[in-house]
Amino acid sequence: PMTSRLEQLRASLQSHNLDGFILPVNDEFMGEYVPASARCLEWLTGFTGSAGLAVILCDSAWRSEATTPQGDVGRSTTGGSVSPQAAKAAFFTDGRYTLQASQQVKGYELHNSSDLLPESWIAQHAAKGAVIGYNPKLHTLNTLQRYRKKAKDITFRPVEPNPIDAIWEARPPAPASAIQIHPLRYAGEEHTAKLKRMGQEVEKQGADAAIITAADSICWLLNIRANDVPCTPFALSYALLSKDFGNLFLFLDPARITPELKEHFGAQVTVVHPDNIKDTLSKFRGGKVLYDKGASPVWFHDVLNEKGVAVVEGEDPCQLAKACKNNTELDGTRNAHTRDGLAVVRFLHWLDNEVLYKRKLTECSVADKLEEFRRMSGLFQEPSFATIAGSGPNGAIVHYHATPESDRALTGDAILLLDSGGQYPDGTTDITRTIAIGEPTPEMKDRFTRVLKGHIALATAIFPEGTAGGQLDSLARQFLWAEGLDYDHGTGHGVGSYLSVHEGPQRISKRGGDAALKPGMILSNEPGYYKNGEYGIRIENLVIVKEHSEKAGRKFYAFETLTQAPIDMRLVDDALLTDAEKQWITDYHRAIYKTFANDLTPEELNWLARYSGK
Repeated sequence: PMTSRLEQLRASLQSHNLDGFILPVNDEFMGEYVPASARCLEWLTGFTGSAGLAVILCDSAWRSEATTPQGDVGRSTTGGSVSPQAAKAAFFTDGRYTLQASQQVKGYELHNSSDLLPESWIAQHAAKGAVIGYNPKLHTLNTLQRYRKKAKDITFRPVEPNPIDAIWEARPPAPASAIQIHPLRYAGEEHTAKLKRMGQEVEKQGADAAIITAADSICWLLNIRANDVPCTPFALSYALLSKDFGNLFLFLDPARITPELKEHFGAQVTVVHPDNIKDTLSKFRGGKVLYDKGASPVWFHDVLNEKGVAVVEGEDPCQLAKACKNNTELDGTRNAHTRDGLAVVRFLHWLDNEVLYKRKLTECSVADKLEEFRRMSGLFQEPSFATIAGSGPNGAIVHYHATPESDRALTGDAILLLDSGGQYPDGTTDITRTIAIGEPTPEMKDRFTRVLKGHIALATAIFPEGTAGGQLDSLARQFLWAEGLDYDHGTGHGVGSYLSVHEGPQRISKRGGDAALKPGMILSNEPGYYKNGEYGIRIENLVIVKEHSEKAGRKFYAFETLTQAPIDMRLVDDALLTDAEKQWITDYHRAIYKTFANDLTPEELNWLARYSGK
């Protein structure tokens, strides 16, 4: 069916006088989670991951003498080979998804985007003068500029509507979930105050208004939540924030606005149907509008130019403000992590018993059981992402998701990588534990311990004000690097407050380009190691950036660990640990024991005591 869809798309492109098309995984809101109605890349290719892009060329655009960097048109950088015809379509993803793509995507040349960028492939393979289409609502200006700079003899043309719209039959309807008010007891700041504060930020950047296209920014700004996408409480919308008193145009179907919500918004918020975005933007003709060229669809940039509005390039003013949680949000996330930790502790005890009595377990069954434990709190809303339960070789697929077809039994001496999280009204959680099901090999213990040493090094880091996450990344990798080992994903991502489990601008990554870490930011600490075809290891806790000390007039920051669940000591090689590292592990487990001493059954408490040395 996917091959047929590819040929249908090529026919659609030719009817638009196009020689090719670029299709990213994201929807028009540029979010990680995409509603079923907008999963065009999945419909076309079968790929279900969160990072991917396809380039489809027609016969008219194929440069017959083209070669890949390896000198073989039919060679994929992710391994294997494809036919010359298939090489006219290429699929790109990052190191987290290369194995998954090789299993799900057929008929495309597959590439790790770290090895070859889409724009480089286009420059090598598309004939001079080719016209390649793109949906301007699915690409940022930054991305488009990269394509045009690299493939100078190619024309990139905006196409509306998306050519896939004409061939996708039985397409799901667009989401329109109920929108809820996020109470002040969780938000910690009235939305009216946020609007005024962010309006002042717009003015500081020299603009009269700002285009806000990130769903988490809008939900944070207006203290609202909804369920338009899985795992993340978003109301998908756009907004135009004025510098004047923080007045805001919210581009959302007015039919979704209840009387309660209208009262909540007050006079500062004007709801406008998305069909009228262009007319609203034209009100600022002769003025200046802030546009984030790295995060907002290029469609807005084009419309602003069309309407005679000057574009001020800058960053979404909400992203940094949202990332620095206030005290109410921080107390909420601590409570959420305690609640979540209790569920994970009970689950891990249950899992050990199930393994001990040799009961049948599979990846899907343990994922379902963990969610069952989380639901016992009564405040659990939904998972914060699709649980990753990878046993044995499936654990080496960084963002693996078990399906009935792939569901693997937990047997033998395999290790289980379990990455999961929960959405609670007061916070968002994300935790990974690697668990020994049988007897781990010496190699597994060596790799796990090196990952743990890196995790501890990052957890205990003290760093000066102005330090970016990329400057700390090597702390987590150093013990793997010493053995010539590494992992192909970032070490840490930002986390929202009952919002997205992946947020910016903060991150910890060797890619760099990230924001300076500031007090109140929440990040993950998740080094890992993956041996293709055998096992995967990751240890993830969430941390808060906090003030630590001030010396010689300079502030220093540190991390407060939020996540509360034991680390599997059966996978640790004690000989590789220093005394300080052993003490950190002991202190961490004793704190967990103290936190849950009154909440666990005697049997659960005795099990947990083994970790804390009691």
